Amino acid sequence: MDTLIHLSAVLRATAIAWCFSLSIMTAVELTLPRDRYPVSGRLAGVMFWTLWLSANATAVALFHLLWRSLGIQPIVLLPTRAAWAGPLACVIAPLLGSIVYDFFFYWCHRAQHRWLWKYHAVHHSITELSAVNAFHHISEPLFQIALIAIPSSLIAADLTVAMPIVIILLQLQAAFIHSSTTLHLGPLRWLLVDNRFHRIHHSVEHRHFDYNFGAMTTIWDRLFGTAWMPAKDEWPETGIAEVGQPATLRDWVMLPADYTAAVEQDPVVARRTVPAA
Repeated sequence: MDTLIHLSAVLRATAIAWCFSLSIMTAVELTLPRDRYPVSGRLAGVMFWTLWLSANATAVALFHLLWRSLGIQPIVLLPTRAAWAGPLACVIAPLLGSIVYDFFFYWCHRAQHRWLWKYHAVHHSITELSAVNAFHHISEPLFQIALIAIPSSLIAADLTVAMPIVIILLQLQAAFIHSSTTLHLGPLRWLLVDNRFHRIHHSVEHRHFDYNFGAMTTIWDRLFGTAWMPAKDEWPETGIAEVGQPATLRDWVMLPADYTAAVEQDPVVARRTVPAA
């Protein structure tokens, strides 16, 4: 019974944060559009996200239940308690938690480009990139458990009060960085990822390949040499050469196999590069 209650709570929190974030950013896209993608083109994205987020929330809930049953405890405790931060703890705690999460996300993302590309290619195949059309393959929750959830579970922070803020912050940021809108962060891009910075990561241009891996902060990209700061009007087309954007459930689920078949049939079409480390 406890397992079902915990799983239900995770699913509910994820659904609320997802609906809020995508609704807000879609409204911004329609009000301040950069690319005028048809609203109907977002319907497949809604379906893929609904299935993906359900799978992700289930995987995360089961992972935490397993970790709790094994009695695995964090090794590092982040200094986020109100004793030193005072009222600012409600701001500092979610920021610290998000930055640490983004460190593990950064390296998970690089691993996806180097060793798990055919699965991650689903995300990069999208040509009408927007807040809703930024879906991932159904298998990616498994990779994120292994490469993000497990290592980050060894670092703890007192986020009891701030956790809802963290969830909404990460979901809203994920929607924003993929949004096709004229709204951006300007000079704040040196600290926080915005849609212009992340657009480079999805670019079809070879010179942009394997840059800008971070999702929340640009710190890790600048620290590890993978940052490409976009020029004022640098807004490249998105997608990949090997396969097209999924339009049906079959396309979405089978795209990794379709990608492999396309490369085997014509190796020249596989033109992506991989990071050196």
